[in-house]
Amino acid sequence: MTDTDAVLDLGPQTQVVARLAEGVTDEQLEDRTPCPEYRVRHLLGHLLGLSVAFRDAGRKDLGPTTDTSPEAAVPDVGPGWREELPKVLAELAEAWRDPAAWTGMTRAGGVDLPGEVAAAVAVDELVIHGWDLARATGQSYEPDPTALQMAHDFLAAAAAEGDRGGGIFGPVVPVAPEAPLLDRAVGLSGRDPHWG
Repeated sequence: MTDTDAVLDLGPQTQVVARLAEGVTDEQLEDRTPCPEYRVRHLLGHLLGLSVAFRDAGRKDLGPTTDTSPEAAVPDVGPGWREELPKVLAELAEAWRDPAAWTGMTRAGGVDLPGEVAAAVAVDELVIHGWDLARATGQSYEPDPTALQMAHDFLAAAAAEGDRGGGIFGPVVPVAPEAPLLDRAVGLSGRDPHWG
């Protein structure tokens, strides 16, 4: 990202994720998701944890929330998650509205990153895990188009570098080049767009 680039507002995508979370029933918390090791409750816990981590990364408020690897433990949700998740998602979006968040270095998941890379990772997490949550709970999903494009470009660059067998989250799943952008991003992330 250069000085002439506009800072992406994460708000539209965080609002999409918040609406999806609101649509989750208590009965669905134990349902499986496209993340093989996660049930819906774990996916929601991951979304909560990454939102806190990337909020603090955007604020350059480095400490335990930004130093902990996402692989440290299987995430889960507590009893107050329905109130906490939308609040933290809104705080995440607000943190990245500050142009200073996109500059210099920061940290997330225990990894030091340039600000604009951390933002791209956050957007990718919100877009792909939003799809995971929608698929797992039978909800329709329309990610913010600008966030989707950023996530796709980030995943395509990672795949071109051959990171972890091609994808950020696993080996790339081949998808037709004429497929919708969301399907192509999902495939690049290591998921089958037709998972169900």
